[in-house]
Amino acid sequence: MTGKEAEELSHEELLEAVRRLLRENEQLQKEIESRDRQLESQGREIERMRRLVDELQRKAKRQAAPFSKGDPKPEPKKCGRKAGADYGIKAYRSVPPRIDEEYDARLPRSCPCCGGEIEFLKVERQFQAEVPRKPIWRQFNIEIGKCSSCHHRVQGRHPLQTSQALGAAASQLGPNAQAVVVHLNKDAGAPYGKITRFFEAVFGISLSRGGAAQVVLRAAERCEGTYRQILVVVRRSRVVYPDETGWRVAAILRWLWTFVTGSAVAYVIRDSRGGEVPEEVLGREYAGILGHDGWAPYDNLVNATHQQCLAHLLRRCREILEFATRGAVRFPRQVKALLQDALALRDRRDAGEISTHGLAVATGRLESRMDRLLMWKRTNEANERLAKHIDRHRDEVFTFLEHPEVEATNWPAEQAIRPAVVNRKVWGGNRTWEGAHAQEVLLSVLRTCAKQGRDGMEFLNRTLRADSPRKLPRLNWPAPALG
Repeated sequence: MTGKEAEELSHEELLEAVRRLLRENEQLQKEIESRDRQLESQGREIERMRRLVDELQRKAKRQAAPFSKGDPKPEPKKCGRKAGADYGIKAYRSVPPRIDEEYDARLPRSCPCCGGEIEFLKVERQFQAEVPRKPIWRQFNIEIGKCSSCHHRVQGRHPLQTSQALGAAASQLGPNAQAVVVHLNKDAGAPYGKITRFFEAVFGISLSRGGAAQVVLRAAERCEGTYRQILVVVRRSRVVYPDETGWRVAAILRWLWTFVTGSAVAYVIRDSRGGEVPEEVLGREYAGILGHDGWAPYDNLVNATHQQCLAHLLRRCREILEFATRGAVRFPRQVKALLQDALALRDRRDAGEISTHGLAVATGRLESRMDRLLMWKRTNEANERLAKHIDRHRDEVFTFLEHPEVEATNWPAEQAIRPAVVNRKVWGGNRTWEGAHAQEVLLSVLRTCAKQGRDGMEFLNRTLRADSPRKLPRLNWPAPALG
């Protein structure tokens, strides 16, 4: 406003203009302060996210990344179990079923404290389990004959033999030693170099890395029939829990899949992480129940009944809540509460605290709550992705409430794939596809034995000693699995 224009205005008009300018200035000051607060809040959030990204990058580069949980607590809980009424039954090593050696611990002639005479009171027993370090060297005197009719060469065989090879291959490892090699490599995750050093240090048996690898390959060849049987049982099972993880073959990224049932665990290593692998293992027309983590290729099995892993959904809610602000926290909080209520309802059902009708009513209420949540208006991108996933799989969230034999999570598959992940961190994968096939065969056999409560070492021992398919040991399959 120029001086001339100000002179032309009356005193009241001038005061009104000044008041208007002051109000506009005050409004602008408020807007500036609000913008400053927003910028300050965004700056803090950016700094927090930058620190989080740096921490995740450092964890990814550390060899112990999966096992590291940051700095220790300032006041950690005391190690061991708590004393008191809730302690439970204290475990003791049981008395051995048989005694191979017996020794007497005689009293000294005099008291070690004062030198006085000792009076005999009683005899107590103590037991000890020891491992033999002295190897057993066997010699088999094999009779060689010839058929008088067809002139076919015939060779004798002892039940402890694992091979008919003679000549340069006549010196071999026994069935137990071979089973130990397989167990150390496939179950304990020890590389061949450590296995050879272990045999030399503990048993005094010389073994090369190439020899250990050949033992594993031969054991896998002997277990091939059992592996195919495991795959058949998995395909015919009513409930299957699949999962997959990265695996390297010849230093190239492949995928190790696991399929877990109530009585079998099958592993396959393939080039793909796509839907063709579940279709290959289970069949395109598989009509059982799949409990999985929501990976999209499992949706290709359209005839199957699906159960989305609630643990993965809860984890997604927690991840969203770490970064959500203001109203964006409402949706993941409500979804988290809904899923936790579903798990609580499962616990009530398993404890027999709710009737069948009451379970159906409570499940219907949970489904109605989920429908109302999906009708919310959402502006947060992460919330929208979560809502789309739940909406797309709406009928797959509460399957475990309708079928008591189904787990709410895919923890059986997670537990089955963990040994392979630990092995991968030790020696990375397999160098050849022949080794990869041995990996899937032997891992399937060992984990299935563990699933059935069988001694995997004894199973391998009997498999290696079998001289015909009729003498191969068989796993136990429940009748419904093959029905």
